[in-house]
Amino acid sequence: MYNKNIKLVIAALIVVWAGFEFYAGHILNGISILLLAGLFVFFYFKNEILLLAFMKLRKQDFVGTAAILDRIKNPSAALIKKQEGYYNFLRGITLSQTNLTQSEKHFKKAIKMGLSMDHDVAMAKLQLAGIAMTKRRKREAINLIAEAKKLDKHGMLKDQIKLIKQQMKKI
Repeated sequence: MYNKNIKLVIAALIVVWAGFEFYAGHILNGISILLLAGLFVFFYFKNEILLLAFMKLRKQDFVGTAAILDRIKNPSAALIKKQEGYYNFLRGITLSQTNLTQSEKHFKKAIKMGLSMDHDVAMAKLQLAGIAMTKRRKREAINLIAEAKKLDKHGMLKDQIKLIKQQMKKI
């Protein structure tokens, strides 16, 4: 994994190389090389390690996801702000199985850093509500559930919200 700024420098050098190919009359080579530069720009905005971690998480492999996330040594230097939010989101999910305090810290940081999609923010707030409920902070859990319900515009988390509300009635 390259640093975010190195990716842009490599993309710029590849674009210069494509310019030389166009100048030499090798149009197809120039187009192909520009596509290669586009790949580095794509990985600037969508980190390759995070994409691999999401694929592992989709298979419910929490240990594998954590191992992939461990490849990122310094998230604040290697990732842009939104990517760092998703890094903390994934860290929170992997830690939610073992360490609720650390998981809560990562979810709060993910919300603070920013997540691109509303349903991701809703999922993070729902996870925080579950953690708050586990720690017997009912008022905070109710507020987080209400916020998650507002953010869940398509009803994707409706069943999970009902489940947490039922569990809260038992407390």
